[in-house]
Amino acid sequence: MTSDENGSITPEIRIKQLEERLVEESDRLEKLYVAYRKVEQELEEKNAIIEVLEKEAIEKEIEQEGMESLLSDKDSRIHEMEMDGAKSSTKIKHLQPKLEKTEEMYSREKARLGRVFEVAEELDEALQTAQVELTARDDWYVQHMQIFEKLNEAIQTRYDMIDSAIEKSAEFAKKQDTFKSRMDEALEAAEEAVSHAQDMSEESEESEESED
Repeated sequence: MTSDENGSITPEIRIKQLEERLVEESDRLEKLYVAYRKVEQELEEKNAIIEVLEKEAIEKEIEQEGMESLLSDKDSRIHEMEMDGAKSSTKIKHLQPKLEKTEEMYSREKARLGRVFEVAEELDEALQTAQVELTARDDWYVQHMQIFEKLNEAIQTRYDMIDSAIEKSAEFAKKQDTFKSRMDEALEAAEEAVSHAQDMSEESEESEESED
């Protein structure tokens, strides 16, 4: 049933129509949203591409400026080199006589240095001979080092023996002095004993004579 008896649309049909339209509008909005997101994504991709292209353009511009600067420096250097070449050519013309004179002096110095080298070789030979002689002397010294060491030890032993003999002689002299002192004391004591005995004998004789 689409309408009532009077030919008007019933609320149920109206609601159903609105619901169907809502579904259609929702589908249409969803499709529009999907299309919008797609356009937005494409726009972002294009913006990214544009940004990359702008960076590349800036880098190329910088490279171009660098190349132009290098070319300018190159032209300047070429010009300087051409100027230096012209100056050098002029200098060569002026220095040619000096160069010839220098070559002559070089020839003389070369001859003089040749003689110096000969003398140096003679000195080197003399030095090598002296080194050989010094090496032979050192070898002889090393070979006879033991003899010198033994001789040095023998001399040191003799000095030690002399020092020991002097020390023992001093000790012996000291002992002699002590013995002589003791002998003098003993002799003095014996003389005193003999004198005392004589005195006692004389006193005894005097005493006997007085008794007689």
